[in-house]
Amino acid sequence: MMEWLLIILTLLLSLTSLASVFRRDEWWIRVFDFPRLQLSVLILAALFLSLWALTFDLWWHYLLLVVLLGNLIFQGIRIYPYTILAPIQVKKLLDEPNDSAISILVSNVLTPNRSVHLLLKHIEAYDPDIVLTLESDQWWQDQLAVLKDRYPFQVNVPKDNLYGMHLFSKLELVEHQVLNQVTEDIPSIEAIVKLHSGKKVKIYCLHPEPPSPTESYTSTDRDAEILLTGKKVINQPYPCLVFGDLNDVAWSKTTRLFQKISQLLDPRRGRGFFSTFHAKYPLLRWPLDHLFHSADFKLIQIKRLSGIGSDHFPLYSHLQLTESLQETPNADHKEKKQAKAKILKADPIRKEID
Repeated sequence: MMEWLLIILTLLLSLTSLASVFRRDEWWIRVFDFPRLQLSVLILAALFLSLWALTFDLWWHYLLLVVLLGNLIFQGIRIYPYTILAPIQVKKLLDEPNDSAISILVSNVLTPNRSVHLLLKHIEAYDPDIVLTLESDQWWQDQLAVLKDRYPFQVNVPKDNLYGMHLFSKLELVEHQVLNQVTEDIPSIEAIVKLHSGKKVKIYCLHPEPPSPTESYTSTDRDAEILLTGKKVINQPYPCLVFGDLNDVAWSKTTRLFQKISQLLDPRRGRGFFSTFHAKYPLLRWPLDHLFHSADFKLIQIKRLSGIGSDHFPLYSHLQLTESLQETPNADHKEKKQAKAKILKADPIRKEID
């Protein structure tokens, strides 16, 4: 009985690993990109169970062990860059921050959530230069009107479809626009921010539609919006920041391709997962909220904040714009073609893909 249980468990775990290798966009395949840490724990448990339960007097006992080890190595390779054992990708600022620093708080507030006081408490404590709220509707806009004096520059996009967003900034927004890049009613915000030093930074605020049985059957539109933003970034003359709830994990094919296309860095690499979802289920958490930046920023602080009643934790990042550049990821010709194909597959509203 135990042997059959181990065979079935090994087959199921192997299928989850294989599913994430396939270049298919259906949600029931892409969902296995998310719980790699949880799957690694299950594989490890199956390994220990095999060592305890099997006698290893049959050849397939050894095969079972090899298959489980292969699965563990496969999952481990994906999540390793986001552990403290891996090299950091973004250098820590060793000097005192100056007037070219910028701090950002990203929070998916969950539309029906009414604990606005908890978000305001974080804003008071961390005093970020920029606050981005996601899933914020007209009720949230009304409640956050108290921020008007502290954050005179605002972009309000209230929506009742779980894709509203509000941008609050102490720093001058030299220009901004609200875009529907891939599909109607899924907005994004682009703006040029002037730092206290007078230097300008381009920011991109995203919240693409996730692949799920209740929202989008495939990840096609999500992938296209992420990659389309990456192609925009690489042509910018300004330092760039991309942040928001990307509804994708840091180690997915799409996010890794986005980093190569955009040449943006991830301050979490070598520092931890900073898992922001799901706030209510500790055993089912992964990093959905992100901040990526160009190579001329160094990290002052990145922190997952305590819950605000939402299914997401807020993410706080503090960066310093510097004169020195860091090593960046780069896309080869094949990866650029792959990104273009993914964007075209979605047939985006904005076809800025060259």
